[in-house]
Amino acid sequence: MNSPLTEDNGLWIRRFHPRPDSRVRLVCLPHAGGSASFYFPVSRSMPDSVEVLCVQYPGRQDRRSEPLLDSVPALADKVYEALLPWTDRPIALFGHSMGASLAYEIARRLEQDRAIMPAALIASGRRAPSMHRDETVHLRDDDGLVAEMRALSGTDAQLLGDEEVLRMILPAIRADYRAAETYTWEPGPPLRCPVTCLVGDDDPKVTEEEAAAWSGHTDGPFMLKVFPGGHFFLARHQTEIVRLMASQLKVPDRP
Repeated sequence: MNSPLTEDNGLWIRRFHPRPDSRVRLVCLPHAGGSASFYFPVSRSMPDSVEVLCVQYPGRQDRRSEPLLDSVPALADKVYEALLPWTDRPIALFGHSMGASLAYEIARRLEQDRAIMPAALIASGRRAPSMHRDETVHLRDDDGLVAEMRALSGTDAQLLGDEEVLRMILPAIRADYRAAETYTWEPGPPLRCPVTCLVGDDDPKVTEEEAAAWSGHTDGPFMLKVFPGGHFFLARHQTEIVRLMASQLKVPDRP
């Protein structure tokens, strides 16, 4: 297998804190409108045994000029390909909101196509793939899209007030919302890996029942953890969530 690049794998994978002696790699997938840098604090806070790989989608920051991808399967195919060089060690997947759906699809590809069972799939702020909602935020005009972002508090308020910056990122945000809202689960074999679902008790995007339904998508262990807060509860509970993920990513020492 080819060795990973020193700092990243092309444009998709960002490794902010290389840990060459880590025992497991945690892949972090952003929410709709998010970027790899959202997970910089997570990368910094993880113990030396966990190396964090942050995914950068097209259409934002240094990838702003690239064509957008507006479907979860298309994104999953690209991220899956970019991750293959990094699977020389156990790999775990963490995704928030749209990123959780993407993490699930990548886990399916790893298990079914390569017989690679992730060390863990941690889904945050997202209903189970089999739980459908009719959502149309991606069809709103620009003002409606901005209103949704403000309501969820997922984008820096200062950034939302900068008209020039806002106009640059709205196409990418709209494409992400289209991907998240049009995603349709295709029935298939359940995962074999452990699945943990994290959810806020006041999240308008997912109920505890919708979150608990993740248990039906794996034959492995399942855990549901409920936190106080809304859709971006993880910002308020970062220390606890990092500790929780690190405890789940203890893998046996390599021979």
